[in-house]
Amino acid sequence: MPEPTRAPEIRTTAGSVRGRTVDGMAVFRGMPFARPPVGALHLAPPVPALPWDGVREAVSFGPTPPQSLGLGFGSGPENTGDSDEWLTVNVWSPDPAATARLPVMVWIYGGAYLVGSAEGPTYDGAALARRGAVVVTFNHRVGAEGYGHFEGAVPNRALLDQVAALEWVRDNIAAFGGDPDRVTVFGESAGAGAIAALLAMPRAAGLFRRAVAQSVPGSVFGPALAADVGASVAAELGLPPTLAALAPVAPKALRDAADAVLGGITGRGARWGQIAHAHLPFSPVVDGEVLPRSPWEALRAGQGRDVELIAGHNRDEAKLFTVMSGRSGRVTQEEADAVLSRFAPGSGGAAAYRAAHPDADPTTLQDLVMSDWLFRMPSLRLAEAHTAGGGTSYLYELAWPAPAFGGALGACHGLDVPLVFGNLIGGIATLALGEEPPADAWAVSEAMGRAWHAFAEHGDPGWAPCRTGERLTRVFAAEPHTVPYPQEVSRRIWAEHDFTALELNADVDPVASS
Repeated sequence: MPEPTRAPEIRTTAGSVRGRTVDGMAVFRGMPFARPPVGALHLAPPVPALPWDGVREAVSFGPTPPQSLGLGFGSGPENTGDSDEWLTVNVWSPDPAATARLPVMVWIYGGAYLVGSAEGPTYDGAALARRGAVVVTFNHRVGAEGYGHFEGAVPNRALLDQVAALEWVRDNIAAFGGDPDRVTVFGESAGAGAIAALLAMPRAAGLFRRAVAQSVPGSVFGPALAADVGASVAAELGLPPTLAALAPVAPKALRDAADAVLGGITGRGARWGQIAHAHLPFSPVVDGEVLPRSPWEALRAGQGRDVELIAGHNRDEAKLFTVMSGRSGRVTQEEADAVLSRFAPGSGGAAAYRAAHPDADPTTLQDLVMSDWLFRMPSLRLAEAHTAGGGTSYLYELAWPAPAFGGALGACHGLDVPLVFGNLIGGIATLALGEEPPADAWAVSEAMGRAWHAFAEHGDPGWAPCRTGERLTRVFAAEPHTVPYPQEVSRRIWAEHDFTALELNADVDPVASS
């Protein structure tokens, strides 16, 4: 009988941890990188974890931060247990020896800045780690806990949680077999927006060498808009929007107040503008200190130029939301016109979309402009800004369509995540790919995972970098190929638009609020 594999033990800066060996992979879960942000630390920036004696079992994921329950199909998981120890980190290592010096890939989850957890089959790091990397995931605060802008409270606490997790990686990852000088952050949707912000943050400088931003959202808030949202959340509780008033509030009660604001957000269009109609009450805040300026502006000025960047998007981003809300094929011309009026750029943007797509039905027009406003154009422009500021950027587009729902999803938002991780069973993978993923799904997954790992290992994903005027783009399809940027029509429509901090609206909504 073979001897049982001995559970791996590692000494971290706070104390020793004992993980498990799973299919030859050393796995550590639920290691705290900061103290629970509750009680006296509620709505405070992260504080390093307290040290412990003995050996701490690191076999279970930590509890999730409070999750919005107001997103319908996208609502977050609730794994709270009896603990408030939300800020924990997880590690998968194929070789947990200090001499291994493997590249490190640190995942930052998305979820509309409202939900998110490192737990679940989609973010399991084993398949990616087997390529020869140490994979790290972690929990950070979301919603009002992480992004609520309140007088007296340090802003952008979620981003500071991410900085704290990266500092933990810097200080500890060598003991797990990782190279602290080869850290790549990668994330999708709100996670990619957070990475864009980290690139622009002085506090994050030097904590990672490379970054992959998958489907970057274009929403960052000015302080007046963020404060107005914060005041609305506090008003649901009958309190002033101050740290002194809100810190004693139970985290789930604060979450419920934010969900009440989310539930009525479309009625605030005249004041909050686009975020009201996109159902986005929270985003990183350009507060002038934690985040001094918008990521696009900062990168153009050369901030983060030493970090190599992959940025890209999925071809049919918005189809996920249209299909899952039951609106595919049911959008009226009036509804599509309202979306074009609110989200197309400048005074001529709506007409430009209609002229460029004269045969498009209302659903297609809505999906096009929302894909562009939400993710496609911000992702493209982030790569362009980084290149303009002297950095190295690589562009990609996922064009392989998901087979579920009769192909209606297309290459939709979120499809890239299971493909990159190599986890094609469970979670969003089963939703998009079905119970038995087709051979093409595994092939595209192999191509994306290989490229992401190669980039983390040596900075070259396998295609040419983006250059001003050229914009070569790797298209992940059944047959991956490299072409000039494939969404040129949209790029031209948005050419004069700047992605800057969204402000409190002084103007009347172009369409009456619903």
